[in-house]
Amino acid sequence: MSFVVYDLSFLIIFSIIVAIILVLHRKRIKREGVFLLYRTSWGIKLIDYIAGKNKKFLNAFEWIVIVSGYILMIAGIYSFGQFIYIFLSNPEFVKLIKIPPIAPLIPYLPQLFKADYLPFFYFTYWIIVLAITAVVHEFFHGIFAKARDIKIKSTGFAFVGPFFGAFVEPDENKIKRMAKKPQIAFLSAGSFSNLLLGIIFFFVLMGFFFLTYTPSGVLFKDYSKSVINVSEITILNESLWNFTKIGYNGKNYYISSEAIKENYSLIYAYDDSPAFRVGLLGAIVEIDGKSIRTNSDLSNALGSYKPEDKIKIKTEQNNQISDYSIVLGNNPFNETRAYLGISQINMEVINAQSSLFGKIKNKLVFFKDPNTYYKPKMFEELTIFSYNLIWWIVLVNFGVALFNMLPLGVADGGRVFYLTMLGIFRSEKIAKYLYKFMTYLILLSFIAITIFWFFNFR
Repeated sequence: MSFVVYDLSFLIIFSIIVAIILVLHRKRIKREGVFLLYRTSWGIKLIDYIAGKNKKFLNAFEWIVIVSGYILMIAGIYSFGQFIYIFLSNPEFVKLIKIPPIAPLIPYLPQLFKADYLPFFYFTYWIIVLAITAVVHEFFHGIFAKARDIKIKSTGFAFVGPFFGAFVEPDENKIKRMAKKPQIAFLSAGSFSNLLLGIIFFFVLMGFFFLTYTPSGVLFKDYSKSVINVSEITILNESLWNFTKIGYNGKNYYISSEAIKENYSLIYAYDDSPAFRVGLLGAIVEIDGKSIRTNSDLSNALGSYKPEDKIKIKTEQNNQISDYSIVLGNNPFNETRAYLGISQINMEVINAQSSLFGKIKNKLVFFKDPNTYYKPKMFEELTIFSYNLIWWIVLVNFGVALFNMLPLGVADGGRVFYLTMLGIFRSEKIAKYLYKFMTYLILLSFIAITIFWFFNFR
């Protein structure tokens, strides 16, 4: 049975339990907007203990938290600007990213929008990731408030249906009367904790990968292509894999009918290669019985053959093994060498990787060779499940750290920005004006690119 069935069953059971808790403890629940706040005293003693034992250290540590907060704010603004620029200047990116710019992080979000470049985001993942991210975020707010003798009135959970978040409720009046430095440190502490968690779990991710995965094949992104001049091609009355066969400079190529219709003078066409003719798919794991694990294995194996040699290639895709019999061709750059005709470069992949998200994703998995097919050493399903869970913890914590420090009214970064402007200009009027300006600018930008996404993605 698919894990999705268990996961959705867990979602239903969890929702029922939440509903029962809210009914049984309805006297402790208060509605604020769309949220139902369930106030408790959980964790307050721990916050008091840690803050009391480390008061001097936490007060001295405020400068590091403040500096990290400003760095995250600058990085968040820069990333947001880059995102908008790429989004508007490259419509193809809109189609590649698939997920709308304004979308809450809900279970199965990547699957709802068919964003197959992201791993599955189960409800189980969502609960674990949110619990780690939100609880630690609020806990850091609490200890930095208590270190400045601000009483923590309550802790608890905020519910919207089955979805929840954590909160720590200090004495807001005393928070606002604090000096700018400790107040900015208090506001930045949550994002600092997420940055710290992201870094810690990144090293956990890297260590877990090296311990549990092993190179098991070679990936290829596409078949070999050549640039041809459209005005000089000859259309041949043959087709293969929904591609039309063409002639150009005495050689045969294959091109899609859509590409022929485009008004370009130069286009890419698939070479009439052995790999293309048989429709080779999946990671190459074996050639004539010899195991292929890395690019070096593949290069050495192909180097031992000559043109016109017949070989058997075994590939793996979605845990399915496929066998191919292939007659090798002549390498276009050296006709004495055998030629398979695969490419580890794909223009769509390059465009996606050059995007903001692609860059972030590549940095998170820089320790993996993008052309190597990795498999778990044992307990395959559990290993993949655990690896993707850690990956989501890293991604969400970095994302929350950046978003929460944006100079936006609903985020901690909004208040930090206001206090910073107040300190610079010494004018509450100017500080409020700049605070509102940045909030509306970011919100309107989000709305604008969401509308742009809607009309381009459809």
